[in-house]
Amino acid sequence: MTQRASDPSGEQRTGPSGTPATIDAGAELDPVHPVELPDPPAGRGLTAAEVAERIARGEVNDVPVRSSRSLTEIVRANVFTRFNLIIGVLWLIMLFVAPIQDSLFGFVIIANTGIGIVQEWRAKKTLDSLAVIGEAKPTVRRDGAAAEIHTSEIVLGDLVELGPGDKVVVDGTVAEADGLEIDESLLTGEADPVVKRTGDPVMSGSFVVAGGGAFTATKVGREAYAAQLAEEASRFTLVRSELRTGISTILKYVTWMMVPTAIGLIISQLVVKEHNFKDSVARTVGGIVPMIPEGLVLLTSVAFAIGVVRLGRKQCLVQELPAIEGLARVDVVCLDKTGTLTEGGMDVTEVRALNGTDEPYLHRVLAAFGASEPRPNASLQAIIDAYPAPVDGEDWDVTGTLPFSSARKYSGAAFTEGGGTSSAWLLGAPDVLLAEDDPALDEIGQLNEQGLRVLLLARARGELDAPGAAEGAEPAALVVLEQRLRPDAGRTLAYFGEQRVATKVISGDNAVSVGAVAAKLGMPGAEHALDARRMPTDPDEMATAMEENAVFGRVTPQQKREMVAALQSRGHTVAMTGDGVNDVLALKDADIGVSMGSGSEATRAVAQIVLLNNSFATLPSVVAEGRRVIGNITRVATLFLTKTVYSVLLAVLVVCFQVEYPFLPRHLTLLSTLTIGIPAFFLALAPNKERAHPHFVRRVMRYAVPSGVIAAAATFVTYLIARHHYAGTGALEAETSAATLTLFLVSMWVLAIIARPYTWWRICLVAAMGLAFLIVLAVPWLQDFFALKLVGTQMPWAAVAIAVAASALLEYAWRLVGRRFPV
Repeated sequence: MTQRASDPSGEQRTGPSGTPATIDAGAELDPVHPVELPDPPAGRGLTAAEVAERIARGEVNDVPVRSSRSLTEIVRANVFTRFNLIIGVLWLIMLFVAPIQDSLFGFVIIANTGIGIVQEWRAKKTLDSLAVIGEAKPTVRRDGAAAEIHTSEIVLGDLVELGPGDKVVVDGTVAEADGLEIDESLLTGEADPVVKRTGDPVMSGSFVVAGGGAFTATKVGREAYAAQLAEEASRFTLVRSELRTGISTILKYVTWMMVPTAIGLIISQLVVKEHNFKDSVARTVGGIVPMIPEGLVLLTSVAFAIGVVRLGRKQCLVQELPAIEGLARVDVVCLDKTGTLTEGGMDVTEVRALNGTDEPYLHRVLAAFGASEPRPNASLQAIIDAYPAPVDGEDWDVTGTLPFSSARKYSGAAFTEGGGTSSAWLLGAPDVLLAEDDPALDEIGQLNEQGLRVLLLARARGELDAPGAAEGAEPAALVVLEQRLRPDAGRTLAYFGEQRVATKVISGDNAVSVGAVAAKLGMPGAEHALDARRMPTDPDEMATAMEENAVFGRVTPQQKREMVAALQSRGHTVAMTGDGVNDVLALKDADIGVSMGSGSEATRAVAQIVLLNNSFATLPSVVAEGRRVIGNITRVATLFLTKTVYSVLLAVLVVCFQVEYPFLPRHLTLLSTLTIGIPAFFLALAPNKERAHPHFVRRVMRYAVPSGVIAAAATFVTYLIARHHYAGTGALEAETSAATLTLFLVSMWVLAIIARPYTWWRICLVAAMGLAFLIVLAVPWLQDFFALKLVGTQMPWAAVAIAVAASALLEYAWRLVGRRFPV
């Protein structure tokens, strides 16, 4: 009888061939640290004294991992911007040359910047608290006892335990190996798992796909290979996104337009016209300030920050900010069945003996099989719960193990039974272990149709580590498992259906069983489950099969990756959910990866979103938040850029016609506040269920350009007519008032269009802005404060008529754009 090496927990481990695993606790340490360190006792790890000694020497995994920007960075990013600099200089000028009401725009910018800082700081605190909850905690062995610690607490020489799904957090050398297979694809690009034996190196950033073991840390901190990769994989980052890139592009165009226009306006107002210097400066500044869409950047940051806070309250960790945006664009969600549609636990409902196998003997085999695995998966845990190891002293010695692998679809164990008889057993997918014509498959099919999961227990004819270990296996029993459906999964699938988001269930389980589970949840297309082993390999044909079917079974990890790529090749934006190590590659390649909080360390590391409450029902909230942010930012961006377009065009017209600029800064501050600033803030935070669409810049400019051109033309026509209508003292103020009335009414119509579809609060919002403007025109001291006073009746009504005609043209232009460029 072969005895295995024992670890301090009493569990025994064997090598991948069933041979005793040797423990190499004295693995060579990093040559950069040539300190002679005493080797810890075999398998017991470092002592507390040795850990303290190495911490004192700085041999700690001290790579800083931050979940978000620091407060200093937040302040710097919100304060020191290109446009804040321009507006700041103009504000200082206005403070010296004009009344305080012409400097109001500066105070608005200060308030906006403060709001942006506060909101992002709130988001940072939320993210920091969630990151602590979702942080991976490796298990190290010290003084013979295993304990979970923070990654930053690992020291040089620590013995770190590994199991399926664990991420390798520092570099090291394998000290124990029990069928250990590690995926290094995230580092090397090589998709096939690498079998690791005692003495082999392991690299940080890789993860375990099968088996278990332990390794000795040889490089920690910044010296570890791919330490930066590991840091970036689990850090909240402000990476590029279409929305942010689009806004940057818009701001670049605005700068190009603004500089020459502003120079022409300055020359026109200060040199060509020979009126009061201070008044010329004020009107020049009044022409430049509204060209800057300063509130657009603020509202984007605020919308994202509030989105992060809202999702944080629902225990959803957003590891990359654009993930909110990405989910708003998703039109296909790929779901892993286990852990997503079903809960982690299972229950054994029955064991059906095959080929006359004795039932008590079967129960004994299952009990021994369960005891052979120190870190059982959900299926094996159900067997352990149903058939615990006996305490009658009749032990079966484990002589070899074959850990479960998603690629193999089965696991194995070899025993020396109580009477000295040797036997090897396999437990896994019946349709993989049985021949295609085996009569037992009919019985299994009937069970699968009921949504039950079925495992086959079979006696292996050869060695467990033989290439064809499953060939010729003798069926002994069917283990029938009942999966626990998530109570909220049906409602979540229904939500995606209502939102026209296609759902695809991609599972490694039997296709019929997966289809039955999906059918119980009311998923369309569940009755036509497709076995992935019969999937076409041609990418185009696979994409067609993915679009035509909804449920897929017996999918290998590599196939999951190929399926995601096939959907993306057809222009779909794909989100992938999962919690197991077999989902990692697909999560990494999907447009948005969503991991359960209870999932493996590897899945949490590569996912952009982690559902810390393990609730699939949280996903609709995430999608809704993304749609709210993107849809609303697109709406309000049109408001801001309409102002930029009409401001630039008005300045050009003023230069060309050699007239005074029609507005002082106070006028445009009032207009911007009532038609853009206040409404945009409410519209940006309103619910919005419309799926986001690509080409942000084009979609916004299609509406903003014609709106801005119409508004500028109508305003300038009113201004020219007013110049001929009024004369004498106070003529300029009357001309400005008439032009302001036209511009306000046209801008209000733009706001009314953007506020559609109307709800009670949106109607109230638009009405309140109109009422506020009427109050300014009606209250004498407000008239004086904003220099607005309508003189006579003929010109004000002419201004209204021009605004009505412009609004009708505006409505036609919007509908024309909508017909020519449908969503």
